[in-house]
Amino acid sequence: MFRELRSMAEDSVEFERLRERIVERCLPLADHIARRYSGRGETHDDLVQVARVGLLNAVKRFDPEAGDFLGFAVPTMMGEVKRYFRDYSWSVKVPRRLKEVYPQLGTAMNEVAQRLGRTATPSELAAEMGVERADVVEAMIAGAGFKTLSIDFTSSFDDDTPTMADRLGALDPGIRFIEDRETLKAQLATLPDRLQQIVVMRFFESLTQDEIAERIGISQMHVSRLLAQALGRLRDGMSDSVDGRSLAG
Repeated sequence: MFRELRSMAEDSVEFERLRERIVERCLPLADHIARRYSGRGETHDDLVQVARVGLLNAVKRFDPEAGDFLGFAVPTMMGEVKRYFRDYSWSVKVPRRLKEVYPQLGTAMNEVAQRLGRTATPSELAAEMGVERADVVEAMIAGAGFKTLSIDFTSSFDDDTPTMADRLGALDPGIRFIEDRETLKAQLATLPDRLQQIVVMRFFESLTQDEIAERIGISQMHVSRLLAQALGRLRDGMSDSVDGRSLAG
């Protein structure tokens, strides 16, 4: 069928009909691949659509001289689904209100930065957007989920890829043992605006200390001290929380 398809003009009715026949015959395979990735935070219908896009791409790109179609189509569809998770999916469960706040953050950050000549604090962003400061902080953290940088999620399906917890641990071994993401989020919200800002830029925006220093107008050494202070306070807060849970247990 593929050799016949390649012999036809792509703008012909015959080409479209034969391509549709091929796609229809392979739809169960696309649906099967979508089911393999269900239960990871995205709806089954969305995954089916993504897998079918991968199927269409496979039909379009397949060279019948190169081998078996299934051997080409399956990795193509799986790759499409993985890219969807990497680029468009929320890696953690995020409340609807935060999903609504998060898209406004970028615009608000740019507008406030242009007015003030520096990066906005969470309080300034909250005032700009007309929302609670806590919502801004949580949306920043939730945004890391959209970028697949949550505390326990990787940016790929490779088990060897470091998690966010690994990255935190590389900078401060005491943070390596943080497992309770919700407690960490609550502790982050207790930090002063400047410390919150630096933690978010370092770990959720992946900026270097030099880049942070340039953005907020202080020295790199000052950033390093503030970052150490923030991590120390987070570590102490997490330790208190763990001790409290142990006593309660």
